[in-house]
Amino acid sequence: MKKSTLMYLLILLTFSASSIYAQSVEELIAKGDNYYKEFNNQAALETFLKAKELAPDNYEVIWRLSRTLVDIGEHMPTSTSEQEDAQEKTFYEALAYANKAVELAPDKSITYLRRAIANGKIALFKGIFSVATIVDSTRDDCKKAIGLNTGGADVQGIAHYVLALTNAKVSTKWAPARSVLGLGWADLDTALVEYKKAEELKPNFVMIYVDYAKALMRDDQYELAKEKLEKALAAPITDEDDEVRKAEAKELLIEVKEELE
Repeated sequence: MKKSTLMYLLILLTFSASSIYAQSVEELIAKGDNYYKEFNNQAALETFLKAKELAPDNYEVIWRLSRTLVDIGEHMPTSTSEQEDAQEKTFYEALAYANKAVELAPDKSITYLRRAIANGKIALFKGIFSVATIVDSTRDDCKKAIGLNTGGADVQGIAHYVLALTNAKVSTKWAPARSVLGLGWADLDTALVEYKKAEELKPNFVMIYVDYAKALMRDDQYELAKEKLEKALAAPITDEDDEVRKAEAKELLIEVKEELE
């Protein structure tokens, strides 16, 4: 066989193998995303782990692993100390994948957003006023994701939402006390601005409407809060916690209507 023919066959085989490899990873990502949409977190995790075996440095796989572990952690039982430890470990595992995603793709908003969300879950687990540096990291990563402005309206909408939620939760504590902790930057007005941006970028998302309404209630803007709660109840189910949040919206709407009477 001539050398030129042999080289051609080797190149063809290499190209074919690469194409099959890329296709397999893409197919696994698509399959995992379908499980995610069905709220089948365990199946999604197993699928993305298979993709990771084929492509350990594919940031699209890695950030999805972080997202899946956050979703799993959110719904783990916490009745015992052992269960709480398992939940904390899961959130830290999600953070480790998010850190790797940022290293692999520092120019992508989604990697910083996933790290912000993982850190946010850890902060809530530990108590946000006991882990100021983690809360700061959550804020900073949201701002980085927004500044990069990649990933489309969904990613940007969630980044504004997480930034709004961070400001809203931190600002519940007396400002001078927060300043001592290094969290004096948070305020309700910033939260309201960020919630508005989040809604504009990602409409019909139940969580945004409910948390926006709660912030508006704190600001005595009950008419606008009523509008957001009604939108929450009319919005489609797109997240596994939407039913719970809709039930919360119903309760809050009763409270808002009483205030408006």
